[in-house]
Amino acid sequence: MIEKALKGSPKYYGWLLFLLVLCGGALGMFIYQVSEGLGVTAMGRDVTWGFYIAQFTFLVGVAASAVMVVLPYYLHDYKAFGRITILGEFLAVPAVLLCMTFIVVDMGQPFRLPNVFIFISPTSMMFWDTVSLSGYLLLNIVIGWKVLDCERNGAAPPKWIKPFILLSIPWAVSIHTVTAFLYSGLAGRSFWFTAVLAPRFLASAFAAGPALLIILCLLVRKFSKFDPGDAAIRQLSKVVAYAFLINLFLFGMELFTVYYSGMEHHQEAFNYLLFGYHGEITNVMPFMWLSLGLSAVAVVLLVVPKYRNNLAILPFTAVMVFVAIWIDKGAGMMTGGMIPSTLGTVSPYFPSWVEIVMGMGIYAFGALVLTLLYKIAITVKEEGEQLRQN
Repeated sequence: MIEKALKGSPKYYGWLLFLLVLCGGALGMFIYQVSEGLGVTAMGRDVTWGFYIAQFTFLVGVAASAVMVVLPYYLHDYKAFGRITILGEFLAVPAVLLCMTFIVVDMGQPFRLPNVFIFISPTSMMFWDTVSLSGYLLLNIVIGWKVLDCERNGAAPPKWIKPFILLSIPWAVSIHTVTAFLYSGLAGRSFWFTAVLAPRFLASAFAAGPALLIILCLLVRKFSKFDPGDAAIRQLSKVVAYAFLINLFLFGMELFTVYYSGMEHHQEAFNYLLFGYHGEITNVMPFMWLSLGLSAVAVVLLVVPKYRNNLAILPFTAVMVFVAIWIDKGAGMMTGGMIPSTLGTVSPYFPSWVEIVMGMGIYAFGALVLTLLYKIAITVKEEGEQLRQN
């Protein structure tokens, strides 16, 4: 089936070329960063995790969200999701690859990465995060490819694939739970030291991932002959609505606990993000209030059925949800945990041009993988529908 990804229109080839150019830029930045060291980034002694790890945190959620279409279709036989399940599984593949790539570029000496497996440390959450991501990537590749191949041949999936499908459901939850444990296990970082961090991560993941899948389904409908179906898209919008409301509820619980308790060292991070630090406006404040504003508008559009079911409005709602969570889990989650530092120092952080160019190229790599996988899946779907019509 790989040959199907190599056939397309001039616009398709132009899009691939554009993504490859951006990937080349990221490769150049990576070589420059390795040769000069992490000093070329905006990170330092007090801010040791920045833009790269923020993207990793967000993208783990996008990868985990595939379970929101896999579970209803395979466990509850929800037929409407049958047309988009492969799109969700193939979305998880580049998302996990991007997670791994952002981790690699964040390492000062990425060539030491094999040491994670050579010197295994069962007490290290980073080790378990590596295992969970690698396993989830393999599961989605095997499941998605085999199911699609069976559909192409007009055959039922083999029985041996069902246990892997069932395993992928709790595994999807585990990858984001383990990621949350990376943060909440650091007692010195009060912003992350909360028991609701893992539930917040999962709720935001099950809102942002399906929101992105809605956007992709609408793009697939526009640029191909395959129609994911209105029923599936509208059902995804309900998933986004419930998950997004739960995410905002958990965020509200955090605000109540922090400010009602009056514990100043817990309030410092939230003040830095939302209200300024000692009267000074911080560089992350505008982004956080933008996230809250987008969240408020998106909630109204998701809760009111006539807006949620309107496919002309839904794309804008999905974009607002996606951007709001991207800001919150990216800029907000990382900055709030790192600033102020454990010693109370404030070192303002904003990504350097190296980090931004690197990030654009890495996202382009993900878009390239996603484009190729979707091209294969959509071509198989189109051929199958054409055969049924004949």
